[in-house]
Amino acid sequence: MMRRAHELWFVVYLVPLAFLGVFYVYPLLSIFDVSLRPAGLLDLSAFVRLLSSDYYIGTFVFTIYQAVLSTAVTLLLATPCAFVFARYRFRGKSLLLSLATLPFVLPTVVVALAFATLLGENGLLNDMVRTLFSLDYAPIQLERTLAMIIIVHVFYNFAVALRIITGYWTSVGFTVEEAARCLGADELSLWRDIRLPLLRPALLSASVLVFIFSFTSFGVILILGGIRFATLEVQIYYQAVNIFNLPLAAALSLVQILSMLAMMIIYTSTQKRLQLALASSRATAKRARTSLERLSLSLCVALISILLFAPLIALVARSVLVAGQVDFANYISLTEKSRGSLLFIAPLEAVFNSLRFALIAMFIALCLGLIASYMIERRGRLSRLLDPLFMLPLATSAVTLGFGFIIALDEPPLNLRASWLIIPISHTLVALPFVIRSVLPSLRTIPPSLREAAQTLGAKPIDCLLTIDLPLLGRGIAVGATFAFTVSMGEFGASLFVAQRESVTIPVVIYRLIGDPGLASYRQSLAMSVVLMLVCACGFVVIERLRVAGVGEF
Repeated sequence: MMRRAHELWFVVYLVPLAFLGVFYVYPLLSIFDVSLRPAGLLDLSAFVRLLSSDYYIGTFVFTIYQAVLSTAVTLLLATPCAFVFARYRFRGKSLLLSLATLPFVLPTVVVALAFATLLGENGLLNDMVRTLFSLDYAPIQLERTLAMIIIVHVFYNFAVALRIITGYWTSVGFTVEEAARCLGADELSLWRDIRLPLLRPALLSASVLVFIFSFTSFGVILILGGIRFATLEVQIYYQAVNIFNLPLAAALSLVQILSMLAMMIIYTSTQKRLQLALASSRATAKRARTSLERLSLSLCVALISILLFAPLIALVARSVLVAGQVDFANYISLTEKSRGSLLFIAPLEAVFNSLRFALIAMFIALCLGLIASYMIERRGRLSRLLDPLFMLPLATSAVTLGFGFIIALDEPPLNLRASWLIIPISHTLVALPFVIRSVLPSLRTIPPSLREAAQTLGAKPIDCLLTIDLPLLGRGIAVGATFAFTVSMGEFGASLFVAQRESVTIPVVIYRLIGDPGLASYRQSLAMSVVLMLVCACGFVVIERLRVAGVGEF
């Protein structure tokens, strides 16, 4: 009986590994094959073209440059704010920290359109300045500039750095700083000699994660930068879809994969050091008493509020203002296809597509994530290998995954290229790491003595799972499910590759509406963006309410 139970668990454990092998490893190997053997024989001409082309070398250098610049600006703004959150106690602190995380769950197309609505040539800010100073031109020229890309990346990644640094700073406390103050250290010395060296693990972990997100940014650069500021992600899309140069696109994808693999190795090593440091005692926050402390607190709250709310308010305002009057005609028009539009369905049909795909992806990701979490939780050398293995889809760009799908899943028995199933499968891959990182911490808090006591009383493994584990994993499972649903609703990169005419999702529809000529399509894109933003915001509220007990690692 015990042998059969072990065999059954072995088969169950194979399921997530098989899923990862078929829908992640196999497509990536197909990219390797297309890049190295485009005609069935070893051919490195695509790589020779990359290495000999100043344009593609420049693309790779620019990808690194904009990611480094985005990371530096993000940490420069997030570190002082993290000090304020860790050091001071003030009303609304928990709410503000929670709201600061909202951008992280918003789809890239929504954020890109929100900033275009706020800072674009015809954006709200330019309209206000033109009206205020009676100007006939747009004084703020940020469209199609690197500055706009950096601003949006900071908006996206600010909360990631803020949470990591705040959590670490709160953990290590301010004892060393207080001792240095007693010995006469000034504010500059405290930052140079105490705070920054003490924060090195958190700063390194945050910088690597922000760099990864900026390096693999696709929707933001595609919409706000275009081909002029093309990164590896955008070049892969252009080469595969617009030019149909698959060998070159595969070579670019290979460079992307190897770069992200190196960054993920660095990130996992920094996470281990960070988690060891987080075992320290908690610091006690105090109230801001001096004028300088209150000024620092006010500036921090103002920065976060403006960075968070301004673009989202601009997006909502533009969607309901028609000819200066509040009008919901843009939302009503979602039920019909605009005349001359490139869409084959009414925009509202994409909402039902996204909901259907998100529910399927959530269910699959939750089942696979639970099994994978149990595999990782088992101590040993294998579990140490499985943890980064299941995190690889997070480090691999969705564009690369989508490209791998279209070149790998087009022959029997995996001829899914023309099937709608390919969309929830791709979304599951993107969502799976979020489910694991949500469930695994809860699983590790379950005392082994509970299962041992139940087994002593005659409980079978399935009884332990149903009566002990699942009730204690409830919050983690709910957080993981919500993450999976929200991530699926907003996924853009892979969907742009694999979505068919009638199975397009909301982000794909928004992108295509932006590219359609005419004011009607643009207004529909605004309304669709607000709808998607509200759905993701609801998911964010659920996640934050369930994270009160510290559930999850994101």
